[in-house]
Amino acid sequence: MTMEIIGISRSNFVRTVRMVAEEKGVPYTHISAMPHSDEVKAINPQGQIPVMRHDGLVLAESQAIARYIDTAFDGPALIPTDPKEAAPINQWISATASGVDQLIMRNYVVEYAFHKDEDGNVVRTKIDRALKRLPRMISMLEDAVAPGYLGSASFSMADCFLVPMLNGFQIFPEGKEMLENSSVLKGYFDRVAERASFVATMPE
Repeated sequence: MTMEIIGISRSNFVRTVRMVAEEKGVPYTHISAMPHSDEVKAINPQGQIPVMRHDGLVLAESQAIARYIDTAFDGPALIPTDPKEAAPINQWISATASGVDQLIMRNYVVEYAFHKDEDGNVVRTKIDRALKRLPRMISMLEDAVAPGYLGSASFSMADCFLVPMLNGFQIFPEGKEMLENSSVLKGYFDRVAERASFVATMPE
């Protein structure tokens, strides 16, 4: 059975697991479904995306799906097998999927895209709070990608988590300015954006 990755393409976490599948060369079908749709809740009662079906296995949570794809299939390992080499990658996967996602995506990108008043104006309460915290996070990420990739000199699963977030971040004005003013982070983003996995998973 071909793997099914379910969720809307503009979700950063859906894009993450699709990038992992592309990097591994794993065939899959992408099924677009909104969060909290019946199709999604049949696998994840919380309604969060992505969810996955493969060969009798149903799975939710992006980290679990990404790790399953990395370990269940042949292809380049996206998390090193050596524990000491894997540790910083796992650290950045966790940090990106939690704190970085919360600040960049939930409190900035999602607020810009979806939180409007009755006249259609962006409600900036959370955005303005996020902007006060973002310089510190940008500095942290600059240090983290200084070896070339996120926490490493080699591309890994951690990059599959971060780059979709940076892609959404730069859609909006302050995010675009911050990324363009950071030669380190912008150079990192541009380098990863050239990968076939990033190009193949562009939101529809």
